[in-house]
Amino acid sequence: MFNALRKSLRPLMVACLLLASGSACAHFLLNLNVRVFHVEHVKDGLNVYLRTPMPYLVADKIGAESDDGLPAAAPFTTNALEGDKVVHFVDLSQVASVPLGLGQIAEAGTRIEVDGARVKGYVKAVVLHHVGSEPGFATLAEAQDVIAKPTTLPKTTPAYVGDVIVDVLIVYKMETAPSRYLISSELDPGLPDQRTTANLLLDYAPGEPLILRSRGLLAKPIEVSRSRLAAFATFVWEGVRHILEGIDHVLFVACLVIGAPSLRDLLWRVTGFTVGHSVTLSLGFWGLVPSGVWFVPAVETGIALSIIYAALLAMRSSSRTAEANRNIFFVTVLIGFLHGLGFSFVLKEILQITSPNIWQSLLAFNVGVEIGQIAIVLLIWPLLYLVEKASIGAQNYVRWGIAIICCAVAAWWTFERSMGVITALSS
Repeated sequence: MFNALRKSLRPLMVACLLLASGSACAHFLLNLNVRVFHVEHVKDGLNVYLRTPMPYLVADKIGAESDDGLPAAAPFTTNALEGDKVVHFVDLSQVASVPLGLGQIAEAGTRIEVDGARVKGYVKAVVLHHVGSEPGFATLAEAQDVIAKPTTLPKTTPAYVGDVIVDVLIVYKMETAPSRYLISSELDPGLPDQRTTANLLLDYAPGEPLILRSRGLLAKPIEVSRSRLAAFATFVWEGVRHILEGIDHVLFVACLVIGAPSLRDLLWRVTGFTVGHSVTLSLGFWGLVPSGVWFVPAVETGIALSIIYAALLAMRSSSRTAEANRNIFFVTVLIGFLHGLGFSFVLKEILQITSPNIWQSLLAFNVGVEIGQIAIVLLIWPLLYLVEKASIGAQNYVRWGIAIICCAVAAWWTFERSMGVITALSS
């Protein structure tokens, strides 16, 4: 029996070590790419205010390489060699000669369907900004204000395409504003990690605005109606995905499960974790935490250490006394503070404090995190129960095997992430 268990654990160990050798910052994958759609309902159709990173519009339009080692530049760009690396710059002269050109690429790649038919849009305005100095775009009023002003890119300093954000106003003329429509994107720029693109859609039909959330390239259309439940569900699903796709969260909850000698004990631990991360998810989102460059890697390091703690707790003989459960409860509350900050970093990049209906979105995301956590518990706890029934003492062997793997992975993350803290403090 034990030999069979050893063999079954080997693939898991290999998989975990491969995960450890990859990206150690599970919280920040969504921060790479964010697109925002404000959809305004007017009497004769829809106005769509779109903010998108410029690479989404031009990255797939680079031509073949020529004899000088440079590929043909994509529209509205130039390129050059820096060492042996090709770099791409915004060509402001092209942008000035065809001011709506980037918007036309955006319109061609944005699909609005009403009653099964695609609605043709036309571009009314295009504005470019440098990442980090772009105006606010969290509300419809901010989007309208931005699109009415000129491009803010400096004309004297070349801007890398990857450092530029494009704001576009696309007008869709119809007999009346639709009560239901589909929106999707046909752009496929071939960017690294484009599957993690965070798409935020705010719909401003009469009444309270609706906020919807989707990840990826939007190849599958989002159906937009006046259903508040459907809008709420998009943030719930995002919370579920975040905890299930964040391997550090999964490992921590797994260690909580395997370390609990009974369901009652597990309830103490999971409740403490929930209380902790619910508090700091909101505090971190509202910016009530340190803002130094060292803070994010420090939180990530703390999360890695929390996995080591939970793994060690799982390997020792746990006491079932009320006092022991209270102690573990308070410790998991503190650990939940760390994980909640990790959740908030992602959500803050997608939403902004001035976004409409912000508390509903925060609540929905938190509900999704809890559902994802429960899913992990429901997967692991019955398996441990079946193992214990199959062979007396086998559960301890499996528990130790999983805990050791989690501890080894988290130890590597601790080293890797702590180097990020040192780098941030020394810069």
